[in-house]
Amino acid sequence: MITIIILLVIILVGFFVFNNKPVKNIFKPEEKYYTIDDEFNAKRKERQDEIDKLLSKIGKNGLDDLTEKERKRLDELSKK
Repeated sequence: MITIIILLVIILVGFFVFNNKPVKNIFKPEEKYYTIDDEFNAKRKERQDEIDKLLSKIGKNGLDDLTEKERKRLDELSKK
């Protein structure tokens, strides 16, 4: 029984030591854009998602439910 446990530990240690995948750096964010178009489309999608969130809030409870900050942000996003 002890022999099996020792073998499993050795196999696990070997797996982690000889694993060829690079370790991700948790302090440096991973670069996710590949081209200028990808970056543009990602930013456009983020803006559209934010607009959709604000508009759905208006649709549920009316325009009076938005805070002053949310109204300004919606105006900024709608001008772009």
